[in-house]
Amino acid sequence: MSTQYGFYYDASRCLACRSCVLACKDWNDNKAGESVYWRHVSTEESGKYPNVRLTNNSIACLHCAKPACVDACPNKAISKRAEDGIVVVDQAKCKGCQTCAKACPYGAPQYGSDGKMQKCDLCLSKVQQGQKPACAAACTGGALFAGPLPELARQWAKKSPVMMAGATKPSMLVPKPK
Repeated sequence: MSTQYGFYYDASRCLACRSCVLACKDWNDNKAGESVYWRHVSTEESGKYPNVRLTNNSIACLHCAKPACVDACPNKAISKRAEDGIVVVDQAKCKGCQTCAKACPYGAPQYGSDGKMQKCDLCLSKVQQGQKPACAAACTGGALFAGPLPELARQWAKKSPVMMAGATKPSMLVPKPK
């Protein structure tokens, strides 16, 4: 593989505005009224009064170095592109068995009204034209970026980015915890 693509996400900058969610849904023409969201934003509460903290998390397919969904698919409908590490789905091969959804620890696989798996492909057609994925382009808080991981690490070197932990080795850089 030449260069792994992925995300840089700084939760401290996320406004929970869900612009990333709506841009993804719009760009990928996910039907209104269907509960298919390739990107999710959740808010977690921690601490006890008066020291309560809210943390926003924006997550989609993390295009893992070791994607569990690829190995789980009995129809070989999911593959990891050699040139950029982006995990893609061949809709023609998907039978809708949902074994990939059970294997993915991040909830990336989604199923629409056709019963076939769909998920974030990092806006592959945009990336191939040198553009940002819809979610990253729409992020109003400057919390979400996408691209080749080495470039993202250089861009955010002052934040001492580290790879998000996980058995599947997700392709997501986050600021080093303080």
